[in-house]
Formats: sequence, structure tokens, C-alpha cells
Amino acid sequence: MLSERRLQVLRAIVQDYVGTEEPVGSKALTERHSLGVSPATVRNDMAALEDEGYIAQPHTSAGRIPTDKGYRLFVDKLAEVKPLTAPERRAIQNFLDGAVDLDDVVARTVRLLAQLTRQVAVVQYPSLTRSTVRHVELLSLAPARLMLVLITDTGRVEQRLVDCPAPFGETSLADLRARLNSRIAGRRFPDVPQLVQDLPEAFEIEDRAAVHTVLSTLLETLVEQTEERLVIGGTANLTRFGHDFPLVIRPVLEALEEQVVLLKLLGEAKDSGMTVRIGHENAHEGLNSTSVVSVGYGSGGEAVAKLGVVGPTRMDYPGTMGAVRAVARYVGQILAES
Repeated sequence: MLSERRLQVLRAIVQDYVGTEEPVGSKALTERHSLGVSPATVRNDMAALEDEGYIAQPHTSAGRIPTDKGYRLFVDKLAEVKPLTAPERRAIQNFLDGAVDLDDVVARTVRLLAQLTRQVAVVQYPSLTRSTVRHVELLSLAPARLMLVLITDTGRVEQRLVDCPAPFGETSLADLRARLNSRIAGRRFPDVPQLVQDLPEAFEIEDRAAVHTVLSTLLETLVEQTEERLVIGGTANLTRFGHDFPLVIRPVLEALEEQVVLLKLLGEAKDSGMTVRIGHENAHEGLNSTSVVSVGYGSGGEAVAKLGVVGPTRMDYPGTMGAVRAVARYVGQILAES
């Protein structure tokens, strides 16, 4: 276990390196921070931190920089999430309140996160498997062609064309619409198949084939992996950090193009708490020089998806964590009110 003083020295090194982008020396630390000890003592503490792998010497200069292990300890023990100012909170609320639908909410959230953190923002669309049905609409387009519209509690709208094996009358269509909504409105997606399995038996024999077709389309919509959708913004922000990527920036950009990689990075929506993955904790090799800060968002206290940012390990962790958490909270409020 590190002593309290050495923890304070590590905190000071992280703060100075993030702020100045320069390796930090003992003299600078004692001048900038009230550590209450001599530069010689700080040098000894820095030597101990280096021996234990929390800081490293990038080249022959006297300065040191944090390692992934050092950042990890900083995030776990030393960093206090920085609350947003009142003007920042108002700006977030005003910006997101103007959204007209779910697509607009996601697009605005990505832009906002990228601007607040000056990192790459990643927002996952709400997961259908963790959603509930708000309403099902059935519209007649032709005697044997229908439009099925599924609306979720998160404001997500899925539309499908249904070609019935025979004409389906308006009276039967209205009956099916009413019966469907009475059974599944307000119910979770995984519960729907069992709730509708005997529905065709409520209709005349000549309509049952069409009802089966509509239900098949509905159930296909529920199980499609359409929740595996991400929106990314602020990739250009990475160009500000060229010196933070020891080789080249291309592996990072290539990894960001892989939706599967990003979904794994964000993790399962059910793990709704704040997650910070630092450097080599990211399994994808192209992201070993980055950190990922993510959190779940949703309505009613349950996460339906994740959002977060990707940036260099030399990151303002308290500020980034505060911004990600605040934006997730506002997005959750919007979904709850939609």
C-alpha cells in the first residue's frame, strides 16, 4: 500500500501532466503543490512510485509521466468527479430539450459530449431487448399490404411493411390493432411472444393467415439486433492529441470504425455504473493508448444503453467523468418524459 504522501505526489503528477503535457519533475511539483516536504523527499517518493510501476521516465529528462497503472490508481482512489457548473448544466438541458425525436436526441448527445469533453463521443441507441412497448399501429396501404409501426417507451420507432397472403379488411385490422395493444402495451419485449401466441384464434378462419403474418413480422422486429447501433462524433478531436499516441493514430481510427469493438468497449447496458478502462485494459490492441469512460442511461432508473467518450490516457478524468455522467442523466430524463 502506498503512503498517503505518495498518493498525494501521484495525484500531483497526474494533474500536472494532464494540464501541461510535459513530464513532471520534483522541483516543479514542490513549487506548484503544497506537499509540505522538501524536493529531496519528493524525489524519493517519485523513485518509489517508479519502482512500483505508477510512473515512468519517458526519456532522459528528469520528468516522469503516469503509467496506465498510475492512472488506474488515480481514478480509483484519488479522482473526485468534477461537478458541472450551473451554466454548463443549463447549456446541456437547453441543447437536449430542443430534440424532436430519438434520432435527434442521440445526434445532439454525441455532439454535446464531443464538445464538452473534446474527446470522441460514442452513444448507443436504446436496446430493444431492454425496452417496453408503448404502442403498435397498423395502417392499411393496399388490400393485402400493411404498415406495422412499433413505438417503444424510449421513443424509438420501428416500421415494417407486411404483405398478407390475402386481403385484410379494415374491421379486422382495427380489431387486431386493439387486441395487440391491449395485450402488449406497457410490456417488456421479451414477454411479447408468449402474450400474442394464441391471438390468431380470436379471428375468423379466413383472417388467421394474415394475423399470423403480422405477428411474425412483429416478433422479427423484436428480436432483430437493431439495438446494435452506435453514433460516433468528434473523431477530429483526436488530431489534437497526436503526441499522445506513441506510434500512429491510424490504429485508433480503425478501431473506432469497428462497431463491434466499440460495443464491447461500452459493455453491457445492465452494467449501468460509471466504467473507466485505461490503456491496456482495452482488449483491442488499437486502443491500448486510449481510455474509455462510459455510463448507462435510461428512464425509470434502468439503463437501456450506454454512452461515453474515447480519448488519450492523458485525460482530465474528473472532468470527463462528470460530463459523461451529467449528459447521461439528462438523456435519461428526456426519455422518461418522451
